[in-house]
Amino acid sequence: MENTVKQEKRLDVKRMVFTALMAALSVVLSEFVHFKLPIMPSFITFDFSDVPALLASLTMGPLSGIAVCLIKNLEGLFATSTGGVGELSNFILGVCLVLPAGIVAKKTQKYSAVILSCLGGAVLMGLVSIVSNYFIVYPIYTAIMPMDVIIGMYKAILPSADSLLKCLVIFNLPFTFVKGLCAAIVSVPLYKRLRPIFNTYRRYS
Repeated sequence: MENTVKQEKRLDVKRMVFTALMAALSVVLSEFVHFKLPIMPSFITFDFSDVPALLASLTMGPLSGIAVCLIKNLEGLFATSTGGVGELSNFILGVCLVLPAGIVAKKTQKYSAVILSCLGGAVLMGLVSIVSNYFIVYPIYTAIMPMDVIIGMYKAILPSADSLLKCLVIFNLPFTFVKGLCAAIVSVPLYKRLRPIFNTYRRYS
């Protein structure tokens, strides 16, 4: 019994340290390794900051992944150019990616199931981006940028994108899915290599 308690305490320390490390890496990737794409409006950037969050979720559980998403976006509020709207959207979509993957990885050792859960998370991330952006994020963002200006930035890329819903389906859905897919492609091989180190987590969590 005493040995089990000691193992659980060591695990808690390991979880905290790894989560903090992944959060720090996620912040760095978000702040310094991001770029714009010509196929998206200039206020949307691509980065790999979801990789550490997904890796934390896969190895240490979904709560660790969510914590990484939260810490990254709370830190982003100090230098936000969107009034916190971008950080809110990033957090919502990040949770959609890491939560299903973390739950499945916690319950099974099957590598194929983990891969499918990451793909499912990327799909969920893309679908939720339509709902969250349409009903929450973009309506709030209009306090900074009028809706006609937002849609105009999409129309400059594709003239037929003349409504917010069209913009989200044509642009944001595939962009967000690919972003989640890229995070999965990077994270899953790393998880496979790290999995033996964190096997204790599954026995005691």
